[in-house]
Amino acid sequence: MSDAGGTSDRTRTASIRVGIGGWTYAPWRETFYPPDVSAAKELQWASRRLSVIEINGTYYSTQRPATFAKWRDATPDGFVFSIKAHRLTTNRRVLAEAGESVQHFLNSGVAELGPKLGPILWQFAPTKRFDPDDFGAFLKLLPRALDGVPLRHAVDVRHDSFRTPAFLALARRHEVGVVFTESDDYPALPDLTSDFVYARVMRTQSSLVTGVTEEVLDGLAASARAWCAGTQPTGLPLIDATYKAPAQPRDVYLLFISGAKERAPAAAQALLTRLR
Repeated sequence: MSDAGGTSDRTRTASIRVGIGGWTYAPWRETFYPPDVSAAKELQWASRRLSVIEINGTYYSTQRPATFAKWRDATPDGFVFSIKAHRLTTNRRVLAEAGESVQHFLNSGVAELGPKLGPILWQFAPTKRFDPDDFGAFLKLLPRALDGVPLRHAVDVRHDSFRTPAFLALARRHEVGVVFTESDDYPALPDLTSDFVYARVMRTQSSLVTGVTEEVLDGLAASARAWCAGTQPTGLPLIDATYKAPAQPRDVYLLFISGAKERAPAAAQALLTRLR
């Protein structure tokens, strides 16, 4: 396994990336960043100890191309960002009418990240129900490339109505990843739908220095390796156990999000250690 720039076997090209959401959080000044690292250098420092960061600010406000370029230049080769799409693209009654918002978000400078652009995360409200026709129309709006940069799309759905084989089949048809959320509040959708896996772990605990137990770290490492090698980990609550996903290597993006957020960096670093 390689360093925090991404872990991979010599026999395949797929990688495992582990990280957190954002890089600016006041408690991390006590639990993650050394005193001599200024706020202006936080991204530079964090990106050299993790291998992916999910940008949440893009969900709330439109960024400029220069901002994406600044983020790109502050991080090392091999590091990637996942980008949460602006909420105006997903928080709407009729998703089929999101075309203009989708293009506005994508054209805000996302392609400036170049090879450091990981999946784009399209997050939906917990009240948004699965409507096959409308959701299918939305997925058709998501392009495969932008200014020569290949795009990967992951959908983070949070209503139980999405726990159906029909939704999974729709995601596979459009080659879109479905976020697997480890949470007490949102449904788990661990079925494979694309050539990558996007997992968000939201159960870190403040009482644990590494946020999660040794057993959880071992389980996450085993699951990440299985996904990366092209197999489905055992013991996950699959929605359609009859579907046999292609046995192909998959890139894995595993993020420690929410929960006891102050422990997220320690959890990510502990998992990266397990994967080396």
